[in-house]
Amino acid sequence: MIGDFNDIFVRLKAKLPTRWFGGVSDSMPLLDGVLSGIATLLSFVYTIYGYAKLQTRIMTATDGWLDMIAADFFGPTGLLRKVGQSDTSYRLVILANLFREKATRNAIVSILTALTGRSPTIIEPLRPADTGAYGAPNIGYGVAGAYGSMLLPYQAFVIAYRPVSNVGIANVAGYRIPTGAYGTPSRAEYASIGMVTGGVTDADIFAAIDAVKPAGTIVWTRISN
Repeated sequence: MIGDFNDIFVRLKAKLPTRWFGGVSDSMPLLDGVLSGIATLLSFVYTIYGYAKLQTRIMTATDGWLDMIAADFFGPTGLLRKVGQSDTSYRLVILANLFREKATRNAIVSILTALTGRSPTIIEPLRPADTGAYGAPNIGYGVAGAYGSMLLPYQAFVIAYRPVSNVGIANVAGYRIPTGAYGTPSRAEYASIGMVTGGVTDADIFAAIDAVKPAGTIVWTRISN
């Protein structure tokens, strides 16, 4: 293997004049002892180099370096690793948030659905599709639609829903649950402990909305079960 003890030992010995020090396969106890010490040190250095090289890219970073990458882009508390979350699971979360849609209604729907497994209810007072209009078919008193208002520009009301189970994997059905579908929520798939990210707190929900909402807007949020 490139960079291990045997590789470096052979490389060092091959560089020496064979007339004085023999060939690579020749036993030279004193010389081999000296070269073994050097090869041990250099193989350790090469191991550190290989580890450091991995930490320069999100796709290969591991351990606390992955946390540092997240902190560098999202801020110290912007995207923390959940307790017990594996590097693979955390990396997927980082990549998803790097390219996540923002500043749109759909951005709020997407991030809350990914976080909780449940789509939120969103009402924009200036959006007829949410409030209905006189003569329109999408409103009924006490049945459908909501009151609109021209006095609430750049504002929205969001009802976010806590996960049905506050510990588990969003969008993945439990064992022997008949609702599991192929590739769509609630889907069935092989899972690991590293995919279980722990409970989703109300603070997580508020932070998720704040991370993707348009600047200069007000999003009134209610969290419900």
